[in-house]
Amino acid sequence: MKLTGNTILITGGGSGIGLALARHFLDLGNTVIACGRSQATLDEAQAAVPALITRLCDVADAESRQGLFSWLAASHPEVNVLVNNAGVQQHRDFNGDPGMATLDQEIAINLAAPIHLIAGLLPLLKQQDQAWIINVSSGLAFSPMADVPVYCATKAAIHSFTLSLRHQLRSTSVKVVELAPPIVDTGLGGDTRSSGTANRQMMSPEAFAAETLALLETGQDEVLIGISAETRRQGEALFPRMNNHG
Repeated sequence: MKLTGNTILITGGGSGIGLALARHFLDLGNTVIACGRSQATLDEAQAAVPALITRLCDVADAESRQGLFSWLAASHPEVNVLVNNAGVQQHRDFNGDPGMATLDQEIAINLAAPIHLIAGLLPLLKQQDQAWIINVSSGLAFSPMADVPVYCATKAAIHSFTLSLRHQLRSTSVKVVELAPPIVDTGLGGDTRSSGTANRQMMSPEAFAAETLALLETGQDEVLIGISAETRRQGEALFPRMNNHG
């Protein structure tokens, strides 16, 4: 991937790994747009990183997405990179309370929204000489943590969808990349992560972003960071060890 001179849209770009990626892309001379559903978070991010362009958008809401598409077409028609990063994670215990009130939102943000964003932005992306779609999955796409089952299932679905999308767009100027983070020290899950992560060292967002950009530059279709490379290699064979806790 070309790492300079791009106009990059990062969903969930106001915090966590989205903001860390934004910082690194900006340092390399890119224009970076962070969208998110919290104006306060976006304002805080822009105060910390003044070069960052922000746009309020709830990616799970159709009207909000359409507003984003229209704004990009009018203000940033040169956009050539979409990073589908926004995500949420919820604990669900089907022996007790599976938390069904938040189910649709988790699926909408993690799975449906990236697909809608890709469909809506492809006309702009295809106008560019070079363009990239970067779908953020997870090492848990390949071997899940059982206490966050829907999160893991949506990331497995993103992995599958990305394979098919890459195949469909193979003859276009749009390249499709899967980015699979390991356990990164962010607020994902409202600071109540899977209990299986408790004994695993977390990577900092800055270290994650630095390694990600180094691997993106090599042109790999799958960018596997940290332990994600091992979960991709071993897959479900890791499941008993990953879930043998508590």
